[in-house]
Amino acid sequence: MSRHLFRIVLLVWTASLTKATELAIQDTRFTIDGKPAFLLGVSYYGGLGAPERFVKPDLDDMQRDGFNWLRVWANWAAFDNKVAAVDVDGSSREPYLTRLKELVAACDKRGMIVDVTLSRGNGVAGPPRLQKPEEHVRAVETLVETLKPYRNWYLDLGNERSIKDSRFVSHETLKKLRDRAKELDPKRLITASHASDDEEFIAELEAYLKTTRVDFVSQHRIRSDETAGQTEAMTRRYVARMKEIGVMVPVHYQEPFRRGFGDWEPDAEDYVRDLRGAIKGGAAGWCFHNGDQRKGPDALPRRSFDLRERRLYDQLDEVEKTVVKRLNAVMDEAAPPK
Repeated sequence: MSRHLFRIVLLVWTASLTKATELAIQDTRFTIDGKPAFLLGVSYYGGLGAPERFVKPDLDDMQRDGFNWLRVWANWAAFDNKVAAVDVDGSSREPYLTRLKELVAACDKRGMIVDVTLSRGNGVAGPPRLQKPEEHVRAVETLVETLKPYRNWYLDLGNERSIKDSRFVSHETLKKLRDRAKELDPKRLITASHASDDEEFIAELEAYLKTTRVDFVSQHRIRSDETAGQTEAMTRRYVARMKEIGVMVPVHYQEPFRRGFGDWEPDAEDYVRDLRGAIKGGAAGWCFHNGDQRKGPDALPRRSFDLRERRLYDQLDEVEKTVVKRLNAVMDEAAPPK
């Protein structure tokens, strides 16, 4: 038996001996182990490339700051940093598939949720991949079968699948991917993230709910200095449209704005306003998104986009350090009365 196969068998056996952290849905809310929970998360995209000595302190810091989920990509490949757990054809790729399983297992023990995301790529975070339907299906099969013992993760079938470049995945293809995942693991929660302005997303909601049949919606809203001030109202509009369609699911903000993306650099108040608006508008989750400094030398700091040499918390700038210290208070302040 190979070393990697032995590690996977050991992890499966260990998972069978312990009670799993379980993510589920109740109406338009997430639950963790049967209790309603707002998902307050953090981007950890290149986490499969982080040395073991970085992962534990990062997870410690996340939990200290109130984060109960993180987002990692299953086929991340940026900055010559290919840390993909599934290859371009969807097949398993070691040692990263084992690292993904280890990260999910570590979060499981902590009661944390993991967003496992697939992308067809657009050149920014690696070359195009999973371009053929059969390759995309294979990637879904690889992840679902490998991680099936764990109940603390969900699958994003295609990051920003609505954008008409190599990332694009049709609703017909998404339905096939979703159906295959559910065939292998009926209770696994499935989404497919969208990126557009609010009107385009609202127009496409019916396809998400009735064709693809996602378990929750994940809209990546436009990033501007007006975004945070619109979040509460837009969330209410999404919910109102779902009521008209007759299908209600959670609204999950898994990738809001971030620093380093463009000319607009959000400040701490923008993050606070955005999270507050998401909660008050009726969203079920929100993410402290972070990534590379696109206009910086060598795109540094790269934050979650490259965790090989510095752990995430050591790459945050002063604004971001302020933000992560404030989010717990925002959660307490904005939470609806019990």
